[in-house]
Amino acid sequence: MTDASHRLGSAAAPLRLPPLYPIIDVDLCGMRGVDPSTFAAACVGAGARILQVRQKGSAGGDGVFLDIVRAVIAAARPAGARVIVNDRADLAAMSGADGVHVGQQDLPPALAQTIAGRHAIVGVSTHTTEQIAEAGVGSADYIAVGPVFRTSTKETGYDPRGLELVRHAARMGKPVVAIGGITVSNARSVLDAGASSVAIISDLLSAADPEARVREFLAIVADER
Repeated sequence: MTDASHRLGSAAAPLRLPPLYPIIDVDLCGMRGVDPSTFAAACVGAGARILQVRQKGSAGGDGVFLDIVRAVIAAARPAGARVIVNDRADLAAMSGADGVHVGQQDLPPALAQTIAGRHAIVGVSTHTTEQIAEAGVGSADYIAVGPVFRTSTKETGYDPRGLELVRHAARMGKPVVAIGGITVSNARSVLDAGASSVAIISDLLSAADPEARVREFLAIVADER
């Protein structure tokens, strides 16, 4: 279970997200022959300070995924990096992760936080202005918006939303995580549109040296905004 010292934000101090948000996609790691915890260690070693672990497939079952989450946490914690679990509030609680991220078809953010723990960070995926409006007044700590650009990593059922939806979400007053097709060549434009953080998946795993690619991203997103 997390405690207040692990939370990035609180009622007294609004949530602040690091500008780079790598996502450790267990299924994609398997396809690329990459160990998720090794990949997580590379991200953290390069300077990433928040990671999300997600698994959409069922290979290995819950027990294997829980072990992976714990291994990612073990790689992240020495550097003070936070770990968010996609979808599974129960596994977030059992692993001692820092929070949970839910989609539109998952548990409502308030219920996810009840399960994950009252200090858990909760993020919610949005794809339309209506979903953003709901997230803006709900209990989620941050709003994820996407897909911003075209992506083949995850089928969302939505066409690319573009930067205008990022701008719209940024007006809600909560941190915005932009996701979908973000690369080193377009990350700056996404941050300039109002995103607090950019979530990266395939671009990091596609690199021959993921740690070097994370450093490249950090050099871009750490520029004065």
